Amino acid sequence: MSNTPMAASPLTRAVLEIDEYASGLGWDQPARLFALVDTARLRTQEPALATQLGLEDAPETTGLTPIEQDEVPTDKPLDEFLATIAWPDAVAGCALTVERLMLPPSAEAQVPQGLSGAKLTRWVADHPDRQEVRMTVAVLRDGTRDSALRLREKDSPTEVLTGSELVPGLAEALSATFEE
Repeated sequence: MSNTPMAASPLTRAVLEIDEYASGLGWDQPARLFALVDTARLRTQEPALATQLGLEDAPETTGLTPIEQDEVPTDKPLDEFLATIAWPDAVAGCALTVERLMLPPSAEAQVPQGLSGAKLTRWVADHPDRQEVRMTVAVLRDGTRDSALRLREKDSPTEVLTGSELVPGLAEALSATFEE
C-alpha cells in the first residue's frame, strides 16, 4: 500500500487499503462489505486463499486482510441488512464502505421541521452545500474502530480524513454484527 502509513495500526492500514480500493473503482458505487481476517492466521490456516490473495510473500507478519463479501443488497435499508449479519470466529473484524450525501454543521439549523425519510433525503440532495462523501468504517471484535472519509471534491489519497469517531452510528451498527 503506497499511501498507507507504515506506523499506523493494523486496523487503520486496513481501512486505508479499503478506501484506496474503493477509490480505484470510482464514485457512484454500491456499498461494499468486508471481513477482516488476521493475515498471519490466514496464511497458516488457508494457504491456498492466502496465495490467491497474493499474501504468500508479503513481508508483514501482523495485520488484517480485508476480504470483500457478496454484494450488499440495495432493496433493503443498510441498518436492516447489517442486523442480519453474523460472523464466524475466524473473522477478526469487518468494514463497510458506503457513499452518502452530507451537509456541513452550519446547515443543520436550516433543516425544515418534520422532514424524514425520502423527503429529508431529497432536501439534502437539493441543498447547495451538500457534499458527496465515501465513508469506510471498520470495527474489530474487541470494539476497536477506525474510519476514513473521502470527499468527492477532494478525491486524493492525501485528503483522506481518518479517525475512530468519525462515523459513530455506522461503527455501532458494524459492532452489533459481532454480538451474539
